[in-house]
Amino acid sequence: MRYLNREDCHMDYEEKTMKSEKIYKGKIVNLRIDTVELPDKKYSKREIVEHPGSVGIIPITNDGRIILVKQYRKPVEKNLLEIPAGKIEINEEPKETALRELHEETGFIANKLEYLFEFYTSPGFSNEKMYLFAANELIEEESEPEGDEYIEVLKIKIEDLINMVIRGEIIDSKTIIGILYAQSYLMQK
Repeated sequence: MRYLNREDCHMDYEEKTMKSEKIYKGKIVNLRIDTVELPDKKYSKREIVEHPGSVGIIPITNDGRIILVKQYRKPVEKNLLEIPAGKIEINEEPKETALRELHEETGFIANKLEYLFEFYTSPGFSNEKMYLFAANELIEEESEPEGDEYIEVLKIKIEDLINMVIRGEIIDSKTIIGILYAQSYLMQK
């Protein structure tokens, strides 16, 4: 294995898809197996979870607290603290999804919603792209969670959130990214 400095990285490697087989089509994700040709002309299989994309929202109250939701996540068998988030529906723009999910999960409406950036959540096996937004000038109403969602809404100071990340109390990646961004964002205000 060669180790390079960033400035020495000039090659881009690609895997050419030779065959793609749909295995499962679900409500949230699809699964396919691709047979790929590697740069050394060998072949391998890749299991790929197809996802329509999602949004994450960093709701910031007027007093600088961040609104998180606590909910049970079956895949990890734990209650997690998370920024509000959700799947982009068919024919829905990420901004629309962000406003909808914020209201559904927390009961808040954002008068100001700012697109921040996007990232891939787990590119080793999924094509899910998440769009991150900051929500400000919040108005509180009743939340409208979906019928199978049981959510607790919390407002927490950024300093406390940073410490919760350091202590391993917040372990959701999108939330960690959101908290670290919010820390920088709030320092600039």
